[in-house]
This record gives sequence, C-alpha cells and structure tokens, in this order.
Amino acid sequence: MKSPEVTEEYIQYKANEVFSAMEKRSTLEEMQLMHEAFRYAREAHREQKRKTGEPYIIHPIAVARIVAEELQLGCPCVCAAFLHDVVEDTPTTIEKIQELFGKDVAFLVYVVTKQKKASYSMSKQLDNFKQMLDSMHYDVRAILIKLADRLHNMRTLESMRPDKQMKIAGETDYFYAPLANRLGLYTIKIELENLSFKYRCPQWYFKILDLIEKDKQLDKTRMKTFNDTVDSILRANGIQYRREVAYKQPYNIWRKMKTQGEDYEHLECRHFTRIVFPNDMYMSDKNMVLKIYSLLTDKFKERPGAIINYIDLPKQNGYQAFHTQLLSDYGVWEEIHIQSERMSKKTRLGYLFDSGQREIDITKWLNDFRNVLKDVADNAVMNGEGDFFIQSVRASFYNDDIQVYTPNGKAVLLPKGSSAIDFAFNIHTDIGMHAKYAKINGHLASVRTRLKRGDCVEIGTSPDVWPNEGWLKPARSYKALRNIHMYLDSQPKPEYHRCPVCHPIPGEEVIGFRQSDGKVMVHRRDCQDAISQASQQGDSIVAVDYKEDPHRLYPATITAKAVDRQHLLSDIIDSISNKLQLSIDMLHTVTEDDIVTCQVKFFVHSNDELNTIISSILDIPDVDEVNCQTE
Repeated sequence: MKSPEVTEEYIQYKANEVFSAMEKRSTLEEMQLMHEAFRYAREAHREQKRKTGEPYIIHPIAVARIVAEELQLGCPCVCAAFLHDVVEDTPTTIEKIQELFGKDVAFLVYVVTKQKKASYSMSKQLDNFKQMLDSMHYDVRAILIKLADRLHNMRTLESMRPDKQMKIAGETDYFYAPLANRLGLYTIKIELENLSFKYRCPQWYFKILDLIEKDKQLDKTRMKTFNDTVDSILRANGIQYRREVAYKQPYNIWRKMKTQGEDYEHLECRHFTRIVFPNDMYMSDKNMVLKIYSLLTDKFKERPGAIINYIDLPKQNGYQAFHTQLLSDYGVWEEIHIQSERMSKKTRLGYLFDSGQREIDITKWLNDFRNVLKDVADNAVMNGEGDFFIQSVRASFYNDDIQVYTPNGKAVLLPKGSSAIDFAFNIHTDIGMHAKYAKINGHLASVRTRLKRGDCVEIGTSPDVWPNEGWLKPARSYKALRNIHMYLDSQPKPEYHRCPVCHPIPGEEVIGFRQSDGKVMVHRRDCQDAISQASQQGDSIVAVDYKEDPHRLYPATITAKAVDRQHLLSDIIDSISNKLQLSIDMLHTVTEDDIVTCQVKFFVHSNDELNTIISSILDIPDVDEVNCQTE
C-alpha cells in the first residue's frame, strides 16, 4: 500500500522536474529515451518500497534529478540514473538494458551495479569500490552517477538502522566525499561530509550545529557593520558583485578543532564572506580580484601572511579563489574569499564545468589515477592487501595537494601532509630509495619532515641508505608507499621474534619458547619472563640458533662515567664510529663538578660487537664505568 502522500500523480510530477531540467539541452530523441527509461524503471520497481515506506521509484527519480540539475550531465547519464538499480534489484539483465537503451547506458548501469560473487579478492565493499574506480579507465560518468546515488542515500539515511547508518556513513566519509572533492564538486563534498558526520557522531554534530546558530545571532550586528562597509566601498567604485556570508559546516569546524587543538570558542574564522563578481570581457579575473583586494585593504588592515592565492596556483581539482583576512571595526579578523562567477560555478561543477554537458574532460588527474590503478594491477600489490590498495589510492589521489619546488624552480604536486620522502620518490625512484637528508628552504632537515605549500626542497642521498619501516608513517604518496613496501617485502624476514622485555641480541645466551601460532619467541636466559614461562610451560622450550645477520642491526645505549678532560668525547665517539664504522643515533653529555656522564645510542650486529665497544671505552683514560642497555 502506497504512503498517503506519495501518489501516482506525485511520482509523475517529480519525474517531470527531471525532464524540465533536461529540455533546453536535449534533442527530441534524447527526451523520448529519458521518458522511456523512467517508464521502464517505474514498472520494474513497482512492487518495491524504500525503508521510508514510499515507492522505490522515488529514489531513482531523485538520483536522476541530481544528475540533471546539480551535475548537469547529459541524456545517457539521466537514463542510467533512472535505471541504476534495476539490474541489482529486479530480474532485468544488462543485456536487456543494452537492447532497449544502447551500449552507453548499459555500460553506465553495469558499473554502478554491485556485482555478486561467490568470493571477494579483498572484501565485498573494497571489491565494489575497486570496480567503480576501474571504470575510470573508460568513462568517469559512472563515478558521477554513483556520487549522485550516494548523495540521495545520505539525504534519506534517517530511516535506516543505526548499524546501517554507520556503515553507509563510514563509506561516504572514507570514499565518496574525498572523491567529490578531488573532482572539484565542493558543494557535494561538503554535504556528504556533514551528512556522514551527522550519523557517525550525532552528539558532536548537533552540538556544533547549535553553536553555529548561536554564532549567527551573536555576529549579526558585527557582520552587518562589516558588510555594509564592504558594500559601500565596492558600490562607490562601480563594482558589480554579489556577496554572501557562509558559516563553515559542523564537520569542517570539528576537523579544525581536532587538528588545531582548539575548542570552538577559540577557533578563528568560523565563517567567511564570499565576494563574487561577474566575468568582465574587458578585464581579466585576476585583475578584477586585485582591484577588489586593493579597494578593501585601503580601508581594512590585512592580516600578515593570510593571503592564499588559488588563482595563480589553483588546487589540483581546479578550485580558484583569492583568500585573505581583514580586521573589522570590532577587532575581529574576517576571512574574505574573492572569485569570479566562472570560478564560483566551477566550485559547484568541478571538472564538469570546463567540459560542457556532453563529455567529461580527461584531466591530468584522471590520467594519473588510471596509471596508478594500472600499476597496482600490473604489480599485484593489492592481492590480498586490500587495506594497502585503498590507503594508497586514497592518500595519493583523494586528499588536497600541496605544491612544492625543486631548487631549479620545478613545481612538484604532492598529497597534503607529504614528507620529504614523498618528494624524493616523486623526483626519481633511485633518489627516494637512498634519501639520507633534506634541505627545506635552505635548512637541513630529516627526510621524514612534513612539507608545506611553497617549500623549496633538495634531497641528499647515500648508497648506504635504504628504506626502513620508519618511512611508512610519514609517506603519503602512492609512489613512495609502493616502493617502500616492495623493498621491505623483499628483505629476508627474521627467523625469530625477540622478547620485548629483555631484547636479546645474537651472541647472548638465549632460549626459545614456541608460541600458540607456531612462531618462536627468543629470550635471554636470565629474562624473568623466560624463567616464569619455563616453570609453567616447560614443554614449549626449544633450542634456537640465534645467529648474527649482517643486514640487521639492534639498538643499544651505553652510559659512560668519566673524569672530564680535553678530547674525552672525541675518544668515546672514535671507539664506536671510527673503529667499528657504526652509526651513532643519539649523543647526550652532562658535566657536573668535573664528572662527565655520557649517553650514546647506536646500532650493533651482535653481542660480541657490543662487548668490543664497551671494552674499548673502558680502556679510554679517565673512563671509570660503562653500563649498557639493549632495545
């Protein structure tokens, strides 16, 4: 039985809204095809209901309207939006869709249809996500239909069970909102993020929403004074424009609170004023932006370092605007965004804006995305490693970018949060594999150092340096992550596990205990854990041949006490670094009343090597005692 408010007439009325949106940019034949797609979907879903109790066809109509109005796509996409669930939820086959509506529509419907399998190479969710990404090899329009589908599902998520809400909201936050951002669809990205946040963290969402509403009331007088002044300046100079005040959404506020470690009240720029001017055939967008900027800064003081110029350096997804902050008469910094109508429209439509209604522009980003997906498949990196596959794709292509530079001025785009390690690998694989240090804006730094927009970076290499597990955390780009993983996977795996309490090293007296998973844990024989385990699980004791591995080093720290004298420190360093060619990781000395306490951390291959160092240091004149600890 139909819900009282959803009649056949209402269903037709909602469908007619889609057709009205398409009439001005469609041929008669295309309009007939879209009408037929709607009729077919309506009949196929006739007996189905949504969780809300309304007829199921309401959902395909809503998706088609998003595709037609908000994304402004063409006839095949609208047809596919009407039909996107018929293969998955009804007896209809892809072959039937192709017969009735053609190959183009059938392909789009196929890509957005979840494929049922007996088993999945990663997981059902990840396999379906990979199928969607793979469609970029052929046609990005399928991704846009899937985004429209997800957007309507999120808008109507309230009727779902809490566990289902969490699953869908989690997918949205992790996959779909960043993808919309990467395609330049800011309006959709922001809505998806906030709907996801609403269902994942409802207490936070409604708390921040309430605080934003209170802000709007408290800011009324101040904002009116500020914006009246802005209006008077621009009108007096004959500037045509529209102005709007936009309050940042709960998810954006929450994320800033977490990253900046601030509470709501101390978070700056919780809203911004957008000034949008019409495109001028006599003046470039940039010149008009600079004219408005100049007029405003003649009146208001500008915050030093607040300018972000996304006009000369657009984001990778094409976003353009000029951001700055001005000091209002109330002593509050007001954030200002200046952009043209063309830039504003691109904020809504992203890459779709440049390419028109019929065909999606194949951008450099999409080509890069395709190359990475091909590289993943060719190298079988994702086989059995779904987490790495998704994390690599997400890190490399979903986040915002930063632009940094080589010393000769070449621009390098990297995912936001990248380190000098990512820079090194993106310059050349060999540079990344042997990156020893970085110089960032002329200052020496670790290769793990995070980079900021505009940094100038130089990498120093050494043939003795190779990737280690410590590189994985600061790495963000796919190229860096892939090469680090491949190198680490190629290295021989340790035969045994070391006790995390006693930290045995080769050459010490050790004993092993076979664990429940079949692996052997090695302990020093004087380890209290080993003694306790031997008294309770003696049958698990096994003999181990704990040999030195020339490729493996173990951290050790020695503490030496000595009478202070000239060249004492250089003698201690000589015993470790010069005589045995070992790297020193940390050196700390304290002198009190002519007594020196020197702590040195370094890496050794074996207990014999460690004992040699201890003996060598004890032989140094004026050294009284040496204590050692392994890690």
